[in-house]
Amino acid sequence: MITSLSNDRVKAVRALQARRQARQKAGRFVIEGVRLVGEAVDAGAPVEEVYYTEPYAAEAESTALLSALSEMGASLVAVDEPVMQAMSDTQSPQGILAVLSTLNPEPPPDFTFALVIDGINDPGNMGGIMRTAAAAGVPLMIVTAGTVDLTNPKVVRGAMGAHFRLPVLYRSWDGVAGLLDGCVIMLADSTGGATYHQVDWTQPSALIVSDEAHGPSDDARRVSHFPVTIPMPGPTESLNVGVAAGVLLFEMVKQRRQVADQPSH
Repeated sequence: MITSLSNDRVKAVRALQARRQARQKAGRFVIEGVRLVGEAVDAGAPVEEVYYTEPYAAEAESTALLSALSEMGASLVAVDEPVMQAMSDTQSPQGILAVLSTLNPEPPPDFTFALVIDGINDPGNMGGIMRTAAAAGVPLMIVTAGTVDLTNPKVVRGAMGAHFRLPVLYRSWDGVAGLLDGCVIMLADSTGGATYHQVDWTQPSALIVSDEAHGPSDDARRVSHFPVTIPMPGPTESLNVGVAAGVLLFEMVKQRRQVADQPSH
């Protein structure tokens, strides 16, 4: 059992939790809690190391999860509770965390929709958007410069396992335009544009969502074909970007499901 905060493994995990540069250099990131670790097992994610406390291991439900992690080839390491607290990015650790290799789910070659992230730098918003995109079955998310690191601990927690299911590509804006050639590219905008439910989301298309503090970037406006907006009868100037993304993505889901449910002739 590890009981010292000066242990090299402990130092490495703390660095991964604290610094983007450390995560990028190592090609690894940290997940915490029973639910996320369980999601990683279900997805067959590349779990390398697992750290757990004795109180956690004593719980009836923990045996199966620890056994599954061991069978996957993960290294299981017991730590005392002060060490777990120091390694955790949360106020109340659940007694288990894991270190994974950075994930790279493959995007489908024939995707007909993509979500483009325009420099969103709030980790809470980014995590929520990833969770919503995974729930909506988004086949590809494209990330542009200025976006928060997707392996930031707050993003990972907010995404609730989306990292295991949502294919992500990193592109310049010229790369976005090239990759989405043949798609109608829509830009979420609070200042005007086509009303979101009057847009044809069944065609090959993409949606750009932007940092709400700064609005769409000049590059996003240049690459997009037209803006889409969500009517707001109340006095609010704009919606949270995560909420807006959810409204727009599930309009896409609704329209495509309606087409899929139509009887064939």
